[in-house]
Amino acid sequence: MSLAALRTAPVQAHMYRYDDFDKAIVQTRVDEFRDQIARRMAGELTEDQFKPLRLMNGLYLQLHAYMLRVAIPYGTLSSAQVRQLAHIARRYDKGYAHFTTRQNVQYNWIKLEEAGDILQALADVEMHAIQTSGNCIRNITTDQFAGATAEEVADPRPWAELLRQYSTFHPEFSYLPRKFKVAMTGAPSDRAAILFHDIGLRMVQDAGGQTGFEVYVGGGMGRTPIVGKLIKPFLPTAQFLSYVEAIMRVYNRYGRRDNIYKARIKILVHEIGAEEFSRQVDEEWQSILKQGVDAPDAEIARIAAFFAPPPFDASATDAAFEAALAAEPAFAQWVQRNVASHKAPGYRVATISLKPLNADGTAGIPGDASADQLDAIAALADAYSFGEVRVTHEQNLVLPHVRSADLPAIWRRLAEIGLATANVGLVSDIIACPGLDYCSLANARSIPLALKLHERFADWSRQADLGELKIKISGCINACGHHHAGHIGILGVDRKGVENYQLLLGGSGADDASIAEILGPGFDEAGVIDAVEKVIEHYRGVRQPGERFLDTYRRTGAQTFKEAVYG
Repeated sequence: MSLAALRTAPVQAHMYRYDDFDKAIVQTRVDEFRDQIARRMAGELTEDQFKPLRLMNGLYLQLHAYMLRVAIPYGTLSSAQVRQLAHIARRYDKGYAHFTTRQNVQYNWIKLEEAGDILQALADVEMHAIQTSGNCIRNITTDQFAGATAEEVADPRPWAELLRQYSTFHPEFSYLPRKFKVAMTGAPSDRAAILFHDIGLRMVQDAGGQTGFEVYVGGGMGRTPIVGKLIKPFLPTAQFLSYVEAIMRVYNRYGRRDNIYKARIKILVHEIGAEEFSRQVDEEWQSILKQGVDAPDAEIARIAAFFAPPPFDASATDAAFEAALAAEPAFAQWVQRNVASHKAPGYRVATISLKPLNADGTAGIPGDASADQLDAIAALADAYSFGEVRVTHEQNLVLPHVRSADLPAIWRRLAEIGLATANVGLVSDIIACPGLDYCSLANARSIPLALKLHERFADWSRQADLGELKIKISGCINACGHHHAGHIGILGVDRKGVENYQLLLGGSGADDASIAEILGPGFDEAGVIDAVEKVIEHYRGVRQPGERFLDTYRRTGAQTFKEAVYG
């Protein structure tokens, strides 16, 4: 399909669609919050009274303005929703949107008096900001390749949708000891960082071919990073909701409420042990099983039908794709880094890096997309990906179902909008939180550091030589930038009023999950960039053929890297 033939009319993506009940509860919340905003602006509500109300609607007060966090359930968007996000960015923000490590989208420059209009615009395309804050079950995340990759046991998104419906406004779990995060994958390769979530779920099959879940609990980052523990090797899908409710009940009953730093489920699991926690959950579960909590087969089938595979072109082949690879080296580079295999013959999965390198050699802010770029991506989705876009926890976007023959046209259009950078999984594909540029909790800036690191390592041949190397930056201990799971992690701290950066090595958010360790004393911004370069050059000097950075670090240990950095 030529660029001139790009459709502008939305295509119906294969994803859950609101029924009348969904529409009613979201619209009621919009109307309710409009009234609360009006009362706040009239002085009838104090800020202390208004704060819990706005947080229930995803509205935070940051350093410079209000920030609105919008839920993207299991990271799936239709092209119509992407266009609406572009419209909101253009009309109510400063022309861009920021995608987060929780598969959400944030707007950083919101006027309070316009927040109700934004929520209405979201409701018009079946979106909302409900439970994107507060001590409740937050946005449920999944593998961004769900439903597209041949390796998965099953698409986890129907189960994520079932849990979304179950947990939204759940009266028992609306005021938990602390926020609660769930991640799911249907594949053996973990692209959703399930082991760093309060509950992590991996779809598996037992010896008889029955589909179920491995259940992990107690993972998390922040002040006390912990890798989740396996508490149930096989949970039949038919008992999914009842078992999750049992976990939630045990946590809600015994989780700490007297100390915010010890309130997460990871602390409870750590203190009583995974075996005892599992025993208590099983005991609670036996009681719940008698109550008919689990969804009937008909409801599961109803939800699953929304996620049926799109009508793939059975005649699709790789012939034109292979010819383009041979003819265009830059396209081949992009395919090498940003394109993955697909379960359907003649199709691929294309990742759009939101960590671009601009023509002038400057880097783009990680996770940011302009309104014009979002409109262009929506058009690409309509033309080439059945109207569907995914969001990754690594702050990139994905076209999940594209014919191989269409990849050259997609790449050319991405180049036109500045988003054809071939760096997924490389040293410049940096995760970074908003940091002290926006966040009132941050101690240091993350964005300028990410940009300077990207520019330092911008040369593509150098990046390709280094191979998979994940840098993750957080501006405070809350770890929104996942620094604990970085091959190279950077944590911004306050040292007597001065921004200081700790360097951590050896983390992973994948199947081989591990927590990065602080290498030594911190640095200023320029110093930590130089320290990262020393770490990387040491890796190049001691690696074995085909060995990733993480493998080399684990083989040689921290001491040799420490000597390379600190002398």
